[in-house]
Amino acid sequence: MKSYMAKPAEVDHEWYVIDADGQTLGRLASEVASILRGKHKPIYTPHVDTGDFVIIINAEKIKLTGNKLDQKYYRHHSGYPGGLKEMDYATLLRKKPEKAVEVAVRGMLPHNRLGDQMYRKLKVYAGSAHPHQAQKPEVRELRG
Repeated sequence: MKSYMAKPAEVDHEWYVIDADGQTLGRLASEVASILRGKHKPIYTPHVDTGDFVIIINAEKIKLTGNKLDQKYYRHHSGYPGGLKEMDYATLLRKKPEKAVEVAVRGMLPHNRLGDQMYRKLKVYAGSAHPHQAQKPEVRELRG
């Protein structure tokens, strides 16, 4: 008996809407990363993008536990000497709430070309409106 391996042409990608209102950032990101990878499907194959599209709305209403708003930093470097930029998560959530969710999810995906392909299926919006009504996304509740 041979193991089933999904082919890219056989995979049917669904669209899901997830409301981030009141959700904890890390718990939301791990669930979303699992959906983007396709681990919730019986046809999951590690080397094929079997995941679904995910639309996250209300990213501005996400929460962090403990003192992370003031003690956790978002850092990036330009590549030039002295090019380190950093801001705490309170500022990041105020200025770019979508970026906080995107960075959290991206860190939980594979760091290769397949992970890049999965990451492109993530759409994050600060408010409750999104331009993907034509795809007929299904509302998905997260565990816990």
